[in-house]
Amino acid sequence: MAVNNIIKRIQNIMRQDAGINGDAQRIEQMTWMFFLKVYDTQEETWEYKDENYKSIIPEDLRWRKWAVDEKDGEALTGEALLSFVNEKLFPTLKNLSIDANTPRAKSIVQETFADLNQYMKNGTLLRQVVNIVNEIEFDDADDRHTFGDIYEGILKDLQSAGNAGEFYTPRALTDFIVMMLDPKLGETFGDFTSGTGGFLTSALNYVSKSVSSAEDGEKLQNAVVGQEWKPLPYLLSITNLLLHDIEAPNIANCDSLGTNITDFKESDKVDVIGMNPPYGGSTEDSVKSNFPMQYRSSETADLFIALIMYRLKAGGRCGVIIPDGFLFGTDGAKLALKENLLRKFNLHTIIRLPGSIFSPYTSIATNILFFNNEEAEGCKEGFKTKETWFYRLDMPEGYKHFSKTKPMKVEHTLPIQEWWKDRKEIISDEVGEKSRVFTAQQLIDLDCNFDQCKFPKEEEEILPPAELLKQYFEKRAALDHEIDKTLSEIQKILGIDIKSCN
Repeated sequence: MAVNNIIKRIQNIMRQDAGINGDAQRIEQMTWMFFLKVYDTQEETWEYKDENYKSIIPEDLRWRKWAVDEKDGEALTGEALLSFVNEKLFPTLKNLSIDANTPRAKSIVQETFADLNQYMKNGTLLRQVVNIVNEIEFDDADDRHTFGDIYEGILKDLQSAGNAGEFYTPRALTDFIVMMLDPKLGETFGDFTSGTGGFLTSALNYVSKSVSSAEDGEKLQNAVVGQEWKPLPYLLSITNLLLHDIEAPNIANCDSLGTNITDFKESDKVDVIGMNPPYGGSTEDSVKSNFPMQYRSSETADLFIALIMYRLKAGGRCGVIIPDGFLFGTDGAKLALKENLLRKFNLHTIIRLPGSIFSPYTSIATNILFFNNEEAEGCKEGFKTKETWFYRLDMPEGYKHFSKTKPMKVEHTLPIQEWWKDRKEIISDEVGEKSRVFTAQQLIDLDCNFDQCKFPKEEEEILPPAELLKQYFEKRAALDHEIDKTLSEIQKILGIDIKSCN
């Protein structure tokens, strides 16, 4: 069944409804229906496996009972449908009785609906939307596969409706990072800003290739761990994992920065982490106080780097996307974090990404830090990093920028994959510094300036004014820091106190 245009059809109907205003409300309206439809399909599987299975959803509220239109004139519509959804369905699902003994696969319904809203005011239009959702058969392999395209459409709309600093990671990038991290069946893969579950589903797709027995299938069920603060992405991530046959998605609706890092136990740590933390946002003092003084920062991305350090198991591996400002930043928290990455972790690779990876939602330049919680072989005393490789991913041939119509594809990462296996410095007049290696001590001597293997000036993106000013201030601070350091060294050599001369 061709269902690629399903979002457009639903949106066209919703635009006629006076109760819905903007993409965010349309998406929330769509996703609670998709969730119930997907959950109902999943329950059919559970019923097949267990003849004594009992749904947590009251029988008359299950999707199959009220949403399916048999074309016999009996289907709820108009005011009757609106009344049913607003006065019975939503209140009941929001207040389902759950306790510590309720299986996660059941409690997830109440948790999902706790913060959801129903916006539509026209029951006839609501019936039309429900009927379109029912066109997809989630137990049909082709429809389930095609739903991936629908899902991508929802994510693109969500990007448009999102807040500054929150950009949903292209699937090509999550797939590449997961490939480089190489998670194994039996390991736990975590994302503590899981958004709509992009990294988690990439990890599941990667690891599922190793499943060959019922025991392996059980391991897959526990393979991923997520946390997401905002209700709508949380709902999307739950639905996403259900579609990937995870019966009880281990995703918590919480602020992952809201826990004091000293409270984390070994059981809170994971083997592999793939993340794209929000950046550019500011953080409340109460959140900063959850971290050691040297790591307290107003930048959320900085705090997430610190969080990762405390939640990565010994021997664990991480790939995290961070903005350029972290690389050349000189404030106390950034310097402390970067030095800790060199001394307490094996920071082996930094990939410089083109500025248009997240286009058109932002042109902020980003990078991937790859590091392991282990000591590199042959490293110097005082370091767990022996050397850090930098590699610049240039735009593919025929592309000036990535865009909605020309997005990043997995094959665009092939140059990195080839270089990764056989690392060599690439420095020439033609390409400049495309790849270069530094020892940990050399980076310390550079005052932890990780801004290496830069893009040529002509390839730099034209940023919006606010982002451009922010970057200028960050770079000026870095330059001032370098000047102050040089002046201090000159003073020591000459034995002169410049302050006393003023």
